Amino acid sequence: MTGIDPDDLDGSLYRTLAGAVVPRPIAWVSSRSPDGVDNLAPYSFFNVVSVSPPVLMFAPVDAPDGLKDTPRNAKAAGEFVVNVVTEDTVEAMNESAATLPADESEFDRAAVTRADSVTVDVPRVDEAAVAFECSLYDFIDVGGSSMVLGEVEYVHVDDDATTDGNVDVTKLDAVGRLSGSYYATTDDRFALERPP
Repeated sequence: MTGIDPDDLDGSLYRTLAGAVVPRPIAWVSSRSPDGVDNLAPYSFFNVVSVSPPVLMFAPVDAPDGLKDTPRNAKAAGEFVVNVVTEDTVEAMNESAATLPADESEFDRAAVTRADSVTVDVPRVDEAAVAFECSLYDFIDVGGSSMVLGEVEYVHVDDDATTDGNVDVTKLDAVGRLSGSYYATTDDRFALERPP
């Protein structure tokens, strides 16, 4: 078995972490710049942090010159939307990962529809089966990354992804990030009963 000491590496543990911590859910985050430009970008360092209050987290790796557009916008505006990536939106999500100038919108590049939010002044992706409107809960610098925590203020869920009003994981075809250009779907599912 290969042993890796992070202190002995010339680079970082990114490839090891991204290749072994899989699959990772994808936060497809929409935000709005102070100049009114709608930004849309995917982040696979993403998860639930708390249920009460309901808090989500995504952690962008900083750009060489500082914060990327999404964390900068979230910090400035104090709000953002996390859209869930599914099989029917994965191509658009990938398109929105392109590096664009700050005055151009990934909504337009990815050809997805802006939909009004209820509690935040940031559009959500109309094609997304689930979207979480979030207010900024906290912003924490962690090494060369930023951990952005958002308190969920409102949730949009497509009725086709629910059973009896609840999100049904057998109907939500979410996509997860593996490593490099690889992704995984959640349509190969199995159940295990949790022991008492």
